[in-house]
Amino acid sequence: MNHKGLFVTFEGPDGSGKTTQIRKLAEELEKRGLPYVLTREPGGTEISDKIRAIILNPDNLRMADKTEILLYAASRSQHVEEKIQAALEEGKIVLCDRFVDASIAYQGYGLKQPIEMIRNINRFATGGLSPDRTYLFDVSPETGRSRMKGRSGPEAGVTRNAGDLDRIEQRALAYHVRVREGFLSLYRENRQRILLVNGENQPETVFNTVLADFDSVLKFWSE
Repeated sequence: MNHKGLFVTFEGPDGSGKTTQIRKLAEELEKRGLPYVLTREPGGTEISDKIRAIILNPDNLRMADKTEILLYAASRSQHVEEKIQAALEEGKIVLCDRFVDASIAYQGYGLKQPIEMIRNINRFATGGLSPDRTYLFDVSPETGRSRMKGRSGPEAGVTRNAGDLDRIEQRALAYHVRVREGFLSLYRENRQRILLVNGENQPETVFNTVLADFDSVLKFWSE
């Protein structure tokens, strides 16, 4: 590790349950009195959230694939510079809902864009920052889509009604199949960093898996 803190990311296809799980872990850290920061991408800072609104707005269907890649990287760069790096330097645990893996899966595999180019862009955007541990929640595209359609509530820059999908979520099932394949490929390439978790299980079962592993990571980090 090249920082004092612990950087933990939560990844997975839309509807995988990762956001539920990251909140559960944050609640656990709160109970234990451990210093942590809970954040998410795209977004996490005022500037990054403005970029998020542009990325996810369903009205922006003409957005070019390259533009999408660069906007995600721009949002991430501000996020790292303003929030993540500072927290890690203070020795905090940073829990981040999505990071570079998501760009590789969604824009690399999903949009069929050059993966090495996306890695290089994001290496520049983040200063080479990499998670210490990543939890990847795997669900079938059908399960993910079913869960997405049941969501409701306001989104950054977009008012969502029950069943509304953002610009990325609206894409065809084949796209989401490629995204899942991308995440699984990342897992196979990074087994030391990424823990694959079955997101089809009940939330409490999933969280027990995450917490058991996190406690092991925490013990190693503390030593």
